[in-house]
Amino acid sequence: MQDYKQFKKTPFSNDSYIKRVEKPWGFELHWTPDNLPYMGKVLHVNKGARLSLQVHDKKQESWFLKSGRMKLLWDDDNGNLVETELEEGKGYTSQVGQRHRLVGITDAEVLEVSTPEEGVTYRLEDDYKRPDETEDMRKLPNRGWNG
Repeated sequence: MQDYKQFKKTPFSNDSYIKRVEKPWGFELHWTPDNLPYMGKVLHVNKGARLSLQVHDKKQESWFLKSGRMKLLWDDDNGNLVETELEEGKGYTSQVGQRHRLVGITDAEVLEVSTPEEGVTYRLEDDYKRPDETEDMRKLPNRGWNG
């Protein structure tokens, strides 16, 4: 067994982390710092609210329903948009290039994990008339409803 003291240590902190990002459909709680090679979020989606119909050029996302009822509109194997109601105890994953949209049937919360917040989020449809989200936009402080 290798002695762990020989491992090259990276800088670390034992501090907790949370960042709330307001969205027009609810809010996100980022529970992993932005500089990690992955992202973890809680998405709170208000009843009847919809995220944009979007596609990512670099990012993959997975979701796990925490509370409430939510549906996912996403591409099937043939590129047709299909609707899936998220079930408790099951995970769902969207691949790079796969269109997707989350919709709150009731107020709902979903855990989201993903690859880093890189590349462009192309908003194909958006109830809030927001533009595509670029890496430069993500660096701006207080993105608020634009994020």
